[in-house]
Amino acid sequence: MVLDKEESVSLVSLQSREKPRGCAGCNGKIRDRFMLQALDRYWHEDCLKCACCDCRLGRVGSTLYTRANLILCRRDYLRLFGVTGNCAACSKLIPAFEMVMRARDNVYHLDCFACQLCRQRFCVGDKFFLKNNMILCQLDYEGGHLNGSTERQP
Repeated sequence: MVLDKEESVSLVSLQSREKPRGCAGCNGKIRDRFMLQALDRYWHEDCLKCACCDCRLGRVGSTLYTRANLILCRRDYLRLFGVTGNCAACSKLIPAFEMVMRARDNVYHLDCFACQLCRQRFCVGDKFFLKNNMILCQLDYEGGHLNGSTERQP
């Protein structure tokens, strides 16, 4: 059984009289003024890294993920273990870490979220309509331009 764990990172001050602790990453003594605490262990700031991309996970309050004894950043965790799907407009795969737009049960790449008749891209706050599982701008929806033809009538 594989357990997933989401964990936050916290910064701990090493008191001057306190004996240095061992780093879970390099096994060296932590003599810095501050150390990171994550996964019930202590780390040098440079030692707490993603197993895939090597990015530092030491931002205070940031989240790291563990699975199959791997310590991962959010992007790599989702890339490796996240659920993917297909874009309702282009049918291409949407990686789990990619930002998407949703309309009812449909999921779209950000670039594909446009009127499927006139290709007008939507901005935040723009009205759009979903008719026969197609995204339409207000002009095409109200103009009834979905009568079997994809051409606009003047």
